[in-house]
Formats: sequence, structure tokens, C-alpha cells
Amino acid sequence: MSHLLFPSPLRALQRLMLAALVSVPLVSAAQPQGQPQMDLRRVEITAGFHRIDAQVAQSPREREIGLMFRKEMPQQEGMVFVFEAPAVQCFWMRNTLLPLTAAFVDDDGTIVNLADMKPMTEDSHCSRKPVRYVLEMNQGWFAKRGLQAGVKLGGPLFATRPGAKP
Repeated sequence: MSHLLFPSPLRALQRLMLAALVSVPLVSAAQPQGQPQMDLRRVEITAGFHRIDAQVAQSPREREIGLMFRKEMPQQEGMVFVFEAPAVQCFWMRNTLLPLTAAFVDDDGTIVNLADMKPMTEDSHCSRKPVRYVLEMNQGWFAKRGLQAGVKLGGPLFATRPGAKP
């Protein structure tokens, strides 16, 4: 009976290790891996008379996941990444299944540069100058519409004054 009230240090360590092993699968199973984020807030962006339904990736975690794991995306949809302050932004395509074009966008909505990005690569694609916004669309979306650097996008994100949060 005394071994139940006062377990040996070895027995206590064994119980602790067993409890840790049993709980690890439960913790990792609770966090879905490889799932696209589909329920972010949305905003309308215009490019001339073209309308874009863009998911807004604003938090660090939302920006980190981005369009990873998406198997398809309608042509009029995209994702806009919103950063706290303008900086040179660089993107890659780890775990991203769709070919995308990134538009690096100034505070006033002007496209600074575009970069076509291949799926499942870690090549770095960067803005040519500090920007606060990056808009990702299906690859070729901008080219098919004749949109290039210097074109101004419209919408509530770009109507705010520089430094204001959208």
C-alpha cells in the first residue's frame, strides 16, 4: 500500500512520460494542418471596370498561410495582404498549389510591380520599393486585362490615408 501513496521517483517519471505521449496526438489533431483559409473578411477592389472579391490577410498568421493549400480560386477572387507599414515585401509559394501573380501595391493603390510565381517553390518575389499591400490573383489575371505597373487600383483599402489601418 505504501507504494501507492508514495510512488518511487522512477514510477512517477514513467507516469508523466506516458501522460505526455498520450496527450501529444490529441493536441496536434486539434490543429488542422494543410487546410486553406476560406473565411477571411472580404473587400472589393477595382482595377478599371474589373471588380475583385479579395480576402483580406491582415494578421501575421493570416499572412503566413495566405493562399496555401487552395486547389482552385474563381477568376474574380484574390487575396490582399495588408501590412502595418510600408516595407519591401517578399513572397514565396511554399505549400501553394495555384500559379499566382502578385501585385505589389503602394498606399494610394498604384501597382508598383507584378511578379508571376510558380506553385510549390521557395523562389523569392519582392516589391521594387516599400509597399503596404500585396494582391495575389490567379496567374495571368492582370496580363489578360492589360493591367501593369503604374495602374491604380481602387477600393476602401486605398481610400484611407497613409498610416491609417483599413
